[in-house]
Amino acid sequence: MKKTLACLHAHHSNIAYIENALSLYDIELLHFVDPALMQQVTTNSAFTIDDAKHKVKEQLEWIASCHVDAILITCTNYIVILQEHTVSLPILKIDEPYFECICNIQSPQVLLFTNPATVSGTLSRLHQYAHEHQKNIDIEVKVIENTFDLITKGHKSQYDKTIYDYINTMIKEEKVISVALLSMVDASKKVDAEIINPLDPLIKTIVDELDLKEKEQTT
Repeated sequence: MKKTLACLHAHHSNIAYIENALSLYDIELLHFVDPALMQQVTTNSAFTIDDAKHKVKEQLEWIASCHVDAILITCTNYIVILQEHTVSLPILKIDEPYFECICNIQSPQVLLFTNPATVSGTLSRLHQYAHEHQKNIDIEVKVIENTFDLITKGHKSQYDKTIYDYINTMIKEEKVISVALLSMVDASKKVDAEIINPLDPLIKTIVDELDLKEKEQTT
């Protein structure tokens, strides 16, 4: 029977990455997009962390009622807010497979971001993950300034080029480079070097968790 994966996004731009990466597999994807939560968290001082936790709990329960087999959360800030929940379905978090890759590297690394608002939450979860798995990591964080607005306004080609150019200036530093956001994956794959990204390990985790089979090829 075909599996159904529900995806909770903070921005619609993440949908295409998941759709394209899973297009070879026999799976139905159901997307839920809510940018308002992070907007409230970052701009509304009256909106408390308890309000945010309650909202995420409501969202997950609503999604779970749609008869899906698992839920994928593609926003790290959502994951940071998520605490205990009453959903019995598997909840896949975009950052954990990525963190596993990072924590298995002993040499110095650079994590690249375009959205400054995601840095604190990502690093907090990364260091927590490393501590829980007894891993020592040597991490430097860099933000590609004044870039994230390009993708939110629909200027993807310009966004990708900015990231591509920035990564190419860093390659000579001979450090392991990672991009921390799904929106950065396309640009990173164009670079003539191995760049770690959150998408590839995530897809492997989804395929293994849901025991997905590749679609039969038709001629």
